[in-house]
Amino acid sequence: MEVGQDNLIHNVMHVETKVDTSFGRPFICHNTINQINSKGIWFGDDPLAYSLPLFLFQLFLMFIFTRFIYLILKPFCQPSFVSQILGGVTLGPSILGHNITFVDKVFPSKGRNLLDTMAFFGFMIFVFLIGVKIDPTIIFRSSKRTFAIGILGYFIPYTFGRTVVLILNRFASLDNDLSKVLPIVLEIQCIASFPVITRFLSELQILNSEIGRLATSSSLVCDACFTLIMTMKFVSNLSFTKSIGVFIGSLLSIMLLIMFIIFVVHSAALWAIQQSSKRKHVQEIYICGVLLTLMFCGFMGEVIGLNAIIVSFMVGLAIPDGPPLGAALVDKLDCFVSVVFIPILFVIVGLRTDVVFVASPFPQDAISRCLFLGLIMNCKGTVELALLMDLKLNNVLNDECFTILVLTLVFITGIVSPVVKALYDPSKRFLAYRRRTIMHHKNDEELHILACIHQQDNVLAILNLLTASNPTKASPFDLVVLHLIKLVGQASSILIAHMPRKNPSQHLTQTEKIFNSFNKFEDAYRGKVTLHCYKGISPDDTMHNDLNKHVLEKAPCSVGVLIDRGNQKMFWCGYTKESIYKVAMFFFGGADDREALSYARRMLDQSNVHITLFHFSSLAEILGGTERSKMLDTQILSEFRLKAFRNERVSYKDEFVMNARDVLSVIEYMGSCYDLVMVGRRHGDSKLMSKLRKWKHGELGIVGEILASLNIGAKTSILVVQQQTKFWGSRDLEDSTHLRRVNI
Repeated sequence: MEVGQDNLIHNVMHVETKVDTSFGRPFICHNTINQINSKGIWFGDDPLAYSLPLFLFQLFLMFIFTRFIYLILKPFCQPSFVSQILGGVTLGPSILGHNITFVDKVFPSKGRNLLDTMAFFGFMIFVFLIGVKIDPTIIFRSSKRTFAIGILGYFIPYTFGRTVVLILNRFASLDNDLSKVLPIVLEIQCIASFPVITRFLSELQILNSEIGRLATSSSLVCDACFTLIMTMKFVSNLSFTKSIGVFIGSLLSIMLLIMFIIFVVHSAALWAIQQSSKRKHVQEIYICGVLLTLMFCGFMGEVIGLNAIIVSFMVGLAIPDGPPLGAALVDKLDCFVSVVFIPILFVIVGLRTDVVFVASPFPQDAISRCLFLGLIMNCKGTVELALLMDLKLNNVLNDECFTILVLTLVFITGIVSPVVKALYDPSKRFLAYRRRTIMHHKNDEELHILACIHQQDNVLAILNLLTASNPTKASPFDLVVLHLIKLVGQASSILIAHMPRKNPSQHLTQTEKIFNSFNKFEDAYRGKVTLHCYKGISPDDTMHNDLNKHVLEKAPCSVGVLIDRGNQKMFWCGYTKESIYKVAMFFFGGADDREALSYARRMLDQSNVHITLFHFSSLAEILGGTERSKMLDTQILSEFRLKAFRNERVSYKDEFVMNARDVLSVIEYMGSCYDLVMVGRRHGDSKLMSKLRKWKHGELGIVGEILASLNIGAKTSILVVQQQTKFWGSRDLEDSTHLRRVNI
């Protein structure tokens, strides 16, 4: 007899637990009257005999084991899905559950039903949130390549698998259980579940990569194909196995429920969003209304014979993704569902997985990107486990088949994750084949600039810097502005071009305000600036990781990090007046300082920019480096001084320093004299730099971190410059300075 099976007879209560077979099948009777709270061990009660303390203890064990296994497997790049399944297997009959006393006390048969109900209720909320995060219209905006990958990725393996199943059933002697389970295995293996793929990519921090975007959009198309096939099979099965009255009644009730979700729930959500936009926040009554609607629709789905999980997904799709309503729902529910409910689902799967019960052993560049995409699309997770669990509870799968399928999913995902993490490097496709630096940029060619904006407050500092950079008709700017937005209430990261609204609203979004400022900048420099506006929506942690560590390490061009202290004057608006923009340039030496000085040299032709060059020197070696590097430093300093000769807007200060304290004194002495301070990020090792490194060291480099940490003026911005670090065939950056330019 299987404990917790779906055919368990309810509403039977006896004084003691016993097994009865008077109805032709075994069932379990439990005493559940007043069995919720325990009085405690001091009053003679066994806490584990009561449902509440038993449930809390079960949750405690689940979290302890899954978290412990996750910490062990984390260095091997294993996703949380694997550790949660293995945690359940540890508590199940394979290891601890092999002890009958442990099972009877900690996971008794009377407690399984509560765990199952909690797990599937949590999965219902989880699926609802997935629907909220998905923008259904993304399918219609997908490229032909995405459609081809999604459609072929489902139907080719499905067709081949179907053919193999038919051949095996016809020519091989298969037992009844195996014959029934083969079509189920085929359907589960053909799924490339969108929520599973996005979660997997997010954990590997490649959701923003080219492969990541392609995999998420293709999996959505693949899910649509799976839904279409399952719907056709459901309708076909209903028409052949039920009467015409049941067939028509079932389809009509399902269509009415879908129409209610589309025309009533979706319209109500749009109205709530409109009201929330006026108040700039989502009221609790709208959140409660959405949850009540979810419960009502789920209940009605179960009444008419449609699984509540499917209904929950449809209700989620009816809620527009992103702020304000979708983001508010995800913010309030996602953490609790992901941390509490979903681990319960994984654990109850593990509790029913008996590895000992398995009788037979398991069977033993463009091309590389296709390989990685194929591996990612084969990852399995929450959705597949929920399907297996549902089939197990409905006695479609026996213990052996269920165990094999669960372990297969864990094995596949466990292998794919470290392989993709170790071998896939999204930055390789951005490898440059020539120098993309300001130092190598000609005066009569277009300058390409990518400006990344977090908030509207950062716009003024960037506009001032762009104005000081002196766009001209001979050397115009091709400016790409990217507004970085935290991924909230959406499942997949996206990079899209900004399209102005046909009917402008009085209530502008932050993105519209930012791009409007840059549109004014383009109008002011018409013919000198070409503007392109994009929105990049990605997870907050990977967004900052990409912009700091990854960009500085792998960017195919020179990079500047602007530290904006706020309170800037509107220099760019006064480019026709007597507005002065004061720039200080710190030069110690090295490739990055030469790149920063090249940028300052471009500013010399801007009539309203005043530049002060601080050249640091010392009796001892102020900076480590090769003789060639020192020669290049001398050369660029001479070229700068020659170009600035008799220029009243340029000052040159030779700062002679003896130690690190002298450098700090120069920085502190500046006060609030300058609007912008420029410096290179990396400096070679020397005794002076070693002492400065003890003071401050981080992602901005030694001097950059010191400038950012010291109080050098409330209005002073800091620009830390790094020259291009990687390009094809490079070995030593210093040796590549005078490479011949090749137009490719």
